[in-house]
Amino acid sequence: MNWTIWSSDYNGTIAASGALVDGVAERIARLAGELTVHVVTADTFGSVASALAGLPVRLHVLPPGMQDEAKRRYVADLGSLRTVAMGNGRNDLLMLLEAGLSVAVMGDEGASVQTLCAADVAVRHIRDGLDLLLHPLRLVATLRR
Repeated sequence: MNWTIWSSDYNGTIAASGALVDGVAERIARLAGELTVHVVTADTFGSVASALAGLPVRLHVLPPGMQDEAKRRYVADLGSLRTVAMGNGRNDLLMLLEAGLSVAVMGDEGASVQTLCAADVAVRHIRDGLDLLLHPLRLVATLRR
């Protein structure tokens, strides 16, 4: 795997209504052996710290205002070309455009159409997106020309 960092939104991407989606914690634990895992969020429900407690992630809670630009800068600072970004919301659009590989997650909370169109890959559920990273040959069929 050429990627060294995975950056993700929280609500709507790896969580629904503030609670971590089933199967995500196990996948994060597995991925953390291969990637540095970052979660960048506005923390709409105020639950991210407790939900991710004990998981091998680097959490960054954004202050209000210009969160789309803050997420883009975060990925740029990590190193765009080596970062996989996943998100679903309008405030994830710039982050996905900045990343070397971007995955839009539709999930239970839906996804911004603009964000979907900006992504390299769209998945129906976060488990599918994380499984692409755990089984990277699946990306070959999706992204080949």
